[in-house]
Amino acid sequence: MSTPIDTPNEGTVIDGRYQVVSRLGAGGMAEVFCAEDLQLGRKVALKLLYRRFAEDEEFVERFRREASHAAGLQHPNVVSVYDRGSWDGTYYIAMEYLEGRSLKDVITESGALPIDEAVDVTIQVLRAARFAHKRGIVHRDLKPHNVIVDESDPQHPRVKVTDFGIARAGASDMTQTGSIMGTAQYLSPEQAQGHATSPQSDLYSVGVMLYELVTGRVPFNGESAVTIALKQVSEEPVPPSQLNPAVTPELEDAILRALAKDPAHRQADAEQFIAELERAQSLLPDPAAIPPLPVEPPPEEWTGEHPAEAWAPPPAEDEAEKSNRTWLWALGLGLLVAVVAIAALLLSGKERVTVPNVVGASLAAATGRLEDEGFEVVTVRENSAKERNEVIGQDPSGGARVEKGSRIRLTVSDGPGTAAVPDVVGEARSTAIQTLEDAGFKVEEEKQASDSVKQNRVIEQRPDGQTQAATGATVTIVISSGPSRVDVPNVVGQQQDAATAALEDAGLKVTVTEEETQDSEPGTVLSQNPAGGNRANRGSAVAIVVAKEPAQVTVPNVTGDTQEAATSALRDAGFKVNVRTSEVDSPDEDGVVQRQQPSGGKAEKGSTVTITVGTFNPDLNPEPTPTQTQTTPQTTTAAPTG
Repeated sequence: MSTPIDTPNEGTVIDGRYQVVSRLGAGGMAEVFCAEDLQLGRKVALKLLYRRFAEDEEFVERFRREASHAAGLQHPNVVSVYDRGSWDGTYYIAMEYLEGRSLKDVITESGALPIDEAVDVTIQVLRAARFAHKRGIVHRDLKPHNVIVDESDPQHPRVKVTDFGIARAGASDMTQTGSIMGTAQYLSPEQAQGHATSPQSDLYSVGVMLYELVTGRVPFNGESAVTIALKQVSEEPVPPSQLNPAVTPELEDAILRALAKDPAHRQADAEQFIAELERAQSLLPDPAAIPPLPVEPPPEEWTGEHPAEAWAPPPAEDEAEKSNRTWLWALGLGLLVAVVAIAALLLSGKERVTVPNVVGASLAAATGRLEDEGFEVVTVRENSAKERNEVIGQDPSGGARVEKGSRIRLTVSDGPGTAAVPDVVGEARSTAIQTLEDAGFKVEEEKQASDSVKQNRVIEQRPDGQTQAATGATVTIVISSGPSRVDVPNVVGQQQDAATAALEDAGLKVTVTEEETQDSEPGTVLSQNPAGGNRANRGSAVAIVVAKEPAQVTVPNVTGDTQEAATSALRDAGFKVNVRTSEVDSPDEDGVVQRQQPSGGKAEKGSTVTITVGTFNPDLNPEPTPTQTQTTPQTTTAAPTG
């Protein structure tokens, strides 16, 4: 067995496909290399999980999720993920390789950016966040280190956000309870306390980034991550305008709102944050018209509440002792440059005009207006939810003062773009909705009864799966409400065959049980469940109870009945009748049953009951004749005496 390679060297081929060119850097979970994709002939950024994490199932699962989540985010401001796999006992992700620097490197090397550029960069980061949030993904680690700046067009740098995979998707959370991810300086208060994250957590991190872009420093700093995290939770930031007077009230309001401790007090979503920044950008004064002012010392009441060190700009790591002198020198140089710029402007004599706001107009109307006022127009297209050819951004913003004839860059909607609609027929309702929304579609539902598709599963969808549709379009899914409901006929008293036919014609199944009874004709329906008049699912079963001839029946007691009545009763009960006669002494007993065998109890149906019927013969029993009773005088004979 080969020994695992600790760190791939230049020329190492990973997974038979990616040849290492150079090492780009390292993060908390993985090293990143520039590699050549030998199959497609392009450079990729290869993220290789540290070997010490490769045996940790939780880390591996998080790393794999980074690829699967990020692979679904295809957006101009999001770094694309191409591939994932395993190699030499660990795991890798192949991502889009960008020529450029991280935003953190830009800040470290250049300090605060011009206000307009800082806002433009932030809006691009928010567009990436907006796209991810609408798909249920929260980044949770937004910071300048994870923003790559493409400076191929210095006038209009494009930024892309990476590492969306460490995000939480939906309700899943790959971190342990109470754990904190991300860099402390950009961590939201809720993350610092180990609470649940939300899209508003990302907005807080973006607010920290924007604060740093316009001031050159983060709102909260300290000697340790714990100290910084505590400040995130309990301290209010220094208003950025006190560190950079070029920060306008509108911009400062947007920044401080994003930095609210309570997520509910921040912008509702990335869309609202973008709108606030675009408005603030449209109200920015001409940067050349007003020279930057020196930063005034903090008011006494502020210095009593905040440590003095927080007021000073951050020192460079390798020359802290020169920080104050360097900062003052830079400030003086900035004032000098501003004065020279103003002087040059006055000498040039060029006319400055106000840029009209054309955001929301059609491309044709916007271009016509700008060109009529002497501006040069260039356009870039971007997929968005707005209608195709609608202007969704402009640079410089409306209201800005620029030289007449300046170039205006319009961002024009190219429509939402298209994507393949996932096939969700047969899926459970909740799974289907999540799949479609993750793919960027809206979902509408219809209910429909079905005898063949289980309740709460998708019967059909419009448009069909795997067809191309506009991203953000609505997909209608038809959800089974279960079998249709039918009226249950009342079949009690009917014969079994007729009852069965009536129930089956109504769309119901029939189950039959028999019950011995003497009270109903065999085959007669005695009862049913559910009862007639109720409603039941089509295809469900109705249980009927049918009369059955009993094996033994009760022998009627016919003693004292006439022969005719007794015979009828016994035959109705299912017995044969054998008649015998017996002479009786009274005409009242003539034709009357004197006795029966069996005399009662139960006997097999169809067996014989013998009855003995009385017969009266008047010849043998003459009626007595009336006799006259005579009174004979009593004669008394005297006895002789003597």
